[in-house]
Amino acid sequence: MAAKGIYSALSGAIAQSQRLDTIANNMANANTSGFKKDMQTFKQYLTSQEKEQQLLKVPRVPASVESFYDMQGLDQAYVDASGSYTDFSQGGLKATGNPLDIAIEGSGFFEVATPSGLSLGRKGNFSIDGNGILVTTEGYPVLSADNPTADPSERVIKVDPNLGKLAISEDGSIFQGENYIAQLSLVDVVDKSTLKKMGNSLYQFNQNAKPELVSIQNPQLKQGFLETSNVNIVQEMTDMIAATRAFETNQKAISAYDSIADKLVNQVAKV
Repeated sequence: MAAKGIYSALSGAIAQSQRLDTIANNMANANTSGFKKDMQTFKQYLTSQEKEQQLLKVPRVPASVESFYDMQGLDQAYVDASGSYTDFSQGGLKATGNPLDIAIEGSGFFEVATPSGLSLGRKGNFSIDGNGILVTTEGYPVLSADNPTADPSERVIKVDPNLGKLAISEDGSIFQGENYIAQLSLVDVVDKSTLKKMGNSLYQFNQNAKPELVSIQNPQLKQGFLETSNVNIVQEMTDMIAATRAFETNQKAISAYDSIADKLVNQVAKV
């Protein structure tokens, strides 16, 4: 029994360790414009009857976190850190006064052309590069909604710096004086669980996901504003304390089971 119990405690410690990693990443990006926090998800199995039946697999590799979850037996009570999901709730809007800072109020994403393909993002601190193209802070072109079926390279937004400052309306239309330049492409995703983070507050679809994009009918863009992260530092600190205490509790349980096993092997056997 002691040997079986230690697996439950060990799985709990692994799950809380992964939860701490997620919380730490959220806190590190608390000041990143457009960042969306992640939440860890767990599944717990009290007996093997609560878990889907599997074929018996005998691990033939050195012990690891991955091989730990392949164990079989009548008692398989353990916690499975099944992954994480992204909370896409709205972040706050911060006034910057920069005409190239654009915030999305409500749902939606900007379309961005990256070396790895079409990406989506909500970080709107744009700039104009040396070729007059509207780009993200990483230098990726921001795409236009005009001619949406064209190749992304044909949808870049190019402006003439000599025509003066840009004026961007709530629907994403870009003007320089009375000259219409383009309209920012703003799209939404039917199922946001199909998105994966690519870094720099950008997203792409999972490899096996079917992209389902819809246009925003009544976009609400705010020029001179940036959307802040939706991370609540107080909540993250509270969650970190709770996860740390749970991790320490599991550590104590592991030590207790180890002590019991030691007594069974070295003391009871001598009786």
